[in-house]
Amino acid sequence: MKTITLKSRIFLLLTIFTIVTIVLFVAVQLSHEINLLNRFHRSHAQIIYSVLKSTWDNMAAFPLSEEKKLDFLRKRILALKQSEEITQGYIYNRQEKIIFSTEKTLQGEKVNFDDILMLDKLKKNESIEGEVVIDESRKTFSVYIPLAEGGTVNYIGKIFFSLAGIWGIYQQVYQPAFLIGIIFIVVNVILGFSLSRLIIAPIKVFNNAAKLIASGRLDLRVNILTNDELEELASTFNFMAQSLIRMKERAENANPLTKLPGNIVIREAVEERIRNQKQFAVIYCDLDNFKAFNDKYGIAKGDEAIKLTSDIFKEALKSQGNVEDFLGHEGGDDFIILTTPQRTQAISSAIIAAFNERIRALYDQEDLTKGYITAHGRDNKVQQFPLMTISLAGVTNEYRAITSYAEVTNIAAEVKKKAKQECRSCFVLDQRRD
Repeated sequence: MKTITLKSRIFLLLTIFTIVTIVLFVAVQLSHEINLLNRFHRSHAQIIYSVLKSTWDNMAAFPLSEEKKLDFLRKRILALKQSEEITQGYIYNRQEKIIFSTEKTLQGEKVNFDDILMLDKLKKNESIEGEVVIDESRKTFSVYIPLAEGGTVNYIGKIFFSLAGIWGIYQQVYQPAFLIGIIFIVVNVILGFSLSRLIIAPIKVFNNAAKLIASGRLDLRVNILTNDELEELASTFNFMAQSLIRMKERAENANPLTKLPGNIVIREAVEERIRNQKQFAVIYCDLDNFKAFNDKYGIAKGDEAIKLTSDIFKEALKSQGNVEDFLGHEGGDDFIILTTPQRTQAISSAIIAAFNERIRALYDQEDLTKGYITAHGRDNKVQQFPLMTISLAGVTNEYRAITSYAEVTNIAAEVKKKAKQECRSCFVLDQRRD
């Protein structure tokens, strides 16, 4: 299944944002405009109601017949209809009959249910002054005008107004909404391409670089200068690539039997401490009589002895060493520990005690009883060789300055000779000051 690209997702989110924004804008504007228009119509209706009511009330001060008063009011209502101030108007009497209407077809007709309710209110002596009835289906509202003569309401005027010019409002709102929509689309297109250049382009660089590094191009580096988190990610990415090179070198240099770091990594570890002027101690290990054991019991048994020694060293460092201590395997029976001067004695004692006890498990019972094995020596003559012991030689810069790895190995070779002369498992630390 084809995946959606990040670029497509960005444009999709921006499109959704644009649509939602425009819809919200139209809804808010429509609501606002309709409310404004309705308030305007209601205010306008109140003014016309007041004018017509005042006109009728003022005529009471003149000696005019009721018919003349009604005729004058009819003319005012017709004038309002012709000027489109109102949409319709009529007058009806207490007998529920329309005596005048701007729509001639209604004259002489019976009034509707709402008008009858107004008459019932009058009969109950309730006020209908400015009573309003809204007709949502016709988008109109009407106002009732009680026409009193001598304190008695014999006629009721009813005038109609448009509730809201809704389509006109739609047109007023759609035009700015359309313009805003175009502006949003242009802005989003620009923003989308900007985000693509600022975010997607660097991601593609990382993706391609990761593929090349996975194929073996560990020397590849990315160069992203954005002065933000992407640049920081690029630095981390390059650091990761450099770390992969070091890990590869260590893996290639690691001893295949014990999986411990080999000569190159050992040298780097020592030189790093020399370069940083840290106090350190190096413990070199050599198994005494290992060749004779290997010759008699075979290579597989010899490998067991090497693995056992590796395990003993690891356990000693875990229980007696520091967290940052280092263990390497130069090859054969030669191991190296890099620690601090304060931990050398404890580590060495733990190694010697464990080695002397556990190495016996690799010998036959007959050889253990005799305390030696019979094997060919370096001169190819059959000789008796004691059970294996371990010689540990310590070199430290606690007492004198050490400036190179070569100097460490030279001193270790001298101390190791002295340790081997003991003919037992022992630890000898070089404490010379020059």
